Amino acid sequence: MPKISAGLLMYRLRGDRIEVFLVHPGGPIWQNRDEGAWSIPKGLVEEGEDLLQSAIREFEEETGFKINSKHFIPLDPVRLKSGKTIYAWAFEGDCDPQEIKSNTFKMQWPPGSGKIREFPEVDRAGWFSLEEAEKKLNPAQVAFLGNLRKMLKG
Repeated sequence: MPKISAGLLMYRLRGDRIEVFLVHPGGPIWQNRDEGAWSIPKGLVEEGEDLLQSAIREFEEETGFKINSKHFIPLDPVRLKSGKTIYAWAFEGDCDPQEIKSNTFKMQWPPGSGKIREFPEVDRAGWFSLEEAEKKLNPAQVAFLGNLRKMLKG
């Protein structure tokens, strides 16, 4: 059965410029990757969990920021080559990316070493213009930006 993820795309308006908040995955595999590696804060939906509630939970776990917004704009879901579908919502907000406090995960590193190490799910975050975000985002998620642009201009 294909997996389902849910996430939030936080945006802010700076004059006529839209900026979006993106996160960079933690761990040694992503350490030296930049363009195409960033993501919206998102994660797997737990069985029986409401999609929007899952997106809020994942955002808070990966960033440490509490969501105060009650207004969420549904974006068109994207389907990855792996078959996974990502559902996302946009909301207006602001935060200091230097203040993120991510949850962690454990993995064997280096591979085959038998050593289990702990890494943050998100090692950094930042605000990007839509043009910058198109370069930074995982290519499958770029569609969220066009969708957000349409929603805000409409």
